[in-house]
Amino acid sequence: MNRLTDKVALVTGAGRGIGAAIARAFAAEGAAVVLAELDIATAQATAREIAGAIGNAKVLAVQTDVTQSASVQAAVSEAQKAFGPVDVLVNNAGINVFADPLTMTDDDWRRCFAVDLDGVWNGCRAVLPGMIERRAGSIVNIASTHAFQIIPGCFPYPVAKHGVIGLTRALGIEYAPKNVRVNAIAPGYIETQLTHDWWNAQPDPEAARRATLELPPMKRIGKPEEVAMTAVFLASDEAPFINASCITIDGGRTALHHE
Repeated sequence: MNRLTDKVALVTGAGRGIGAAIARAFAAEGAAVVLAELDIATAQATAREIAGAIGNAKVLAVQTDVTQSASVQAAVSEAQKAFGPVDVLVNNAGINVFADPLTMTDDDWRRCFAVDLDGVWNGCRAVLPGMIERRAGSIVNIASTHAFQIIPGCFPYPVAKHGVIGLTRALGIEYAPKNVRVNAIAPGYIETQLTHDWWNAQPDPEAARRATLELPPMKRIGKPEEVAMTAVFLASDEAPFINASCITIDGGRTALHHE
């Protein structure tokens, strides 16, 4: 549909899962896409896949450590050299850190926040000056339903994701007069490799999988492509008045009253 024609997008954590699905969807809609990924091999493989599937696709894989502001700024610079100023940023890179609050190590706490919150801020800080100058831009932060509802045993991940929502709202309001929109997407259970890894780590992986599928009212979990569709919408000119908001993609799970 070419909804992102002439736009340049940078997606962090784009080597696999939700990030890779967003990169594919953006390229299919006509955007030039930079896949910013710590594991450069996965980003290069996804970039080759996109280039092979979409004629004339503009894709570039750049090794990026979102915990390091200089690394993120370097990725933005590479994007500008290859395609021009970044119009769209998707802060997707993230990790799961689940621990008991009182036995968790300081390193685990810092690792969670370095990726899941500092990484988002590093991305925003790298693209905002250019977006403000051009008075145009869309930032999409991938949060989580953990940002609204607490699941025991998942500390400190939800703390970081609450921070992502706060950052999204604060920056969205701060730069709204400059026509820069900052929004978030909060996925629930999505079938990614991380989900499969969690299932496989349980004593009975198949039972864990069945239990997860029973949680959403729709009796299934989401697909990365379903998150990508919403990212395309928020990145496009079809969402000009959506700002400082969060769209939940969880099949109705967080709206369900639990007895």
